[in-house]
Amino acid sequence: MPEGRAERRLAAIFAADVAGYSRLIGADEEGTLVRLKTLRAELIDPGVAEHKGRIVKTTGDGFLVEFASVVDALRYAAAVQKGMAARNAETTAESCIELRIGIHQGDVVIEDGDIFGDGVNVAARLEALAVPGGICVSARVQEDAAGRLDLAFEDLGEQALKNIARPVRVYRVGTKNLLPNPPPQAREGRSPQSGDRVGVISTPDLPLPDKPSIAVLPFQNMSGDPEQEYFVDGMVEEIITALSRIRWLFVIARNSSFTYKGQTVDVKQVGRELGVRYLLKGSVRKSGNRVRITAQLIDTETGAHLWADRFDGSLEDVFELQDQVASSVAGVIEPALQAAETARSAARPTSDLTAYDLYLRAYAIYLSSARHIPEALDLIEQAIARDPRYGPALAYAGFFCFRLLLDGRSEDRAADRRKGIDYARRALEVAGDDPGTLANAARVLAAFDEDIGAMITLVDRALELNPNFARGWNQSGVLRLWAGQPDLAIEHLEAALRLSPRERVGASFMNIGAAHFLARRFEEALPKLLLANQEDPIYPETYRLLAACYAHMGLLDEARATVNRLRAITSEVMPKSILLRKSEDIELWLSGLRLAMGEKG
Repeated sequence: MPEGRAERRLAAIFAADVAGYSRLIGADEEGTLVRLKTLRAELIDPGVAEHKGRIVKTTGDGFLVEFASVVDALRYAAAVQKGMAARNAETTAESCIELRIGIHQGDVVIEDGDIFGDGVNVAARLEALAVPGGICVSARVQEDAAGRLDLAFEDLGEQALKNIARPVRVYRVGTKNLLPNPPPQAREGRSPQSGDRVGVISTPDLPLPDKPSIAVLPFQNMSGDPEQEYFVDGMVEEIITALSRIRWLFVIARNSSFTYKGQTVDVKQVGRELGVRYLLKGSVRKSGNRVRITAQLIDTETGAHLWADRFDGSLEDVFELQDQVASSVAGVIEPALQAAETARSAARPTSDLTAYDLYLRAYAIYLSSARHIPEALDLIEQAIARDPRYGPALAYAGFFCFRLLLDGRSEDRAADRRKGIDYARRALEVAGDDPGTLANAARVLAAFDEDIGAMITLVDRALELNPNFARGWNQSGVLRLWAGQPDLAIEHLEAALRLSPRERVGASFMNIGAAHFLARRFEEALPKLLLANQEDPIYPETYRLLAACYAHMGLLDEARATVNRLRAITSEVMPKSILLRKSEDIELWLSGLRLAMGEKG
């Protein structure tokens, strides 16, 4: 190609940098440069050639590589991180050199040996999202590589990357060899072993609670219509809710039991992982105006089937069918107690089946991605238009308004705030003894500056009504955090995790870390915040807490590096709104952020 002539082609773009480079140079400039030179000579450069790549350019703390194949780029990334981990195992934590890697596939312009274009910018932004020792890739990369490599891809959803016009769906790549050094433990337990599942941090078997315990696995959709998945999932959620109201039962939350959706499961293994004695499995068939639910109750210790039955009825009878399943299961587990203790005694939130269907659709859309909240809000407002006294729909409408403001997606902040408060207050007017409506409405009103003590009282009432309400325990922990009660916040957040042991722990660990931070236990806060950041590397609040925590620990290089990573996600370093109520808590956080930004005092 003649010199100076530009060429355009499709390429896999690999961007990497050294995490904490400034700190390493500041602590031992000569030693760090020698180790980097050795890594280049022994691991990085030879691997590029081996995997058919081309080093485009290097900087002091990073390098850019072009590959013709996504598979080659990912193989190289996995090999590099594995080699780095092996070398770091033989050195001190202070001297470890860890890479962050981002990979994207897109058009690039090649000019004088360099590459340019949006594809390069996306790869650089993905690298900024990766944790030290980690890899983040775009959806294009995941689609090409899925099933072709022994790698696990965790969907982080669509992310707004700085200076990139359109959102990019991001995946975190994991293998058992790519855990950070040392590997963070979500809960205390053994280290990963060679036979563990790919990309999973092993945890110990959970002990059985001191009362009968059950998890309801996702039911199969037998309707022959994939569009009915939301209806089947909604049926199962209602059965979980009905069982949760039985005070003598310990019931695993939906967010954990649904992690098994679409999998062939070993009931004994699931019992150990969730810490439950019983599993409920089943299917739902919806045909026209008729519904059939089949269910099986299984003992996880023996694998024995204790009970099986089917329930037929019309759509108008759907709530009664759900209660029949719950009460029948209760009758098998604890025959001495009457079915009257099930949710059969609870008033149904609506009699309008179309409103119920709209509510289920909205909830399913919200669970799929927070980015779809505007669409979920539209559906749930349609449900409220049909039944203005539909408590759960009103509470979630208020919550969706709050999330629009929190996530920066509101087109009219004042109007969404007014709507959120109105929906939450209307929800409380009709809540009665529905724990979900009470807790969700209380969270919304507390976020909109209502009296925090009154809102905590409402959540306490919800937990009295349903001690198995994992979301309620989580809401209680969050409100206690805002109220300046960090130790009680931790206790309640941990109770929520036990009721939902397979729930993604990022948000909970961020709040637990924040509670330790407010209690001035910075060294206990740090690992929780790091794990939260690892699980959700695009949530700004975690970076803000991490930066402040590092700053108060005197680790200013780490604090400034965290602020730089935050700026790759958002231009706003200081929080727009603060939900903490105590002035000393607010000042602790903001003073840490000011230090992290290099401000005096």
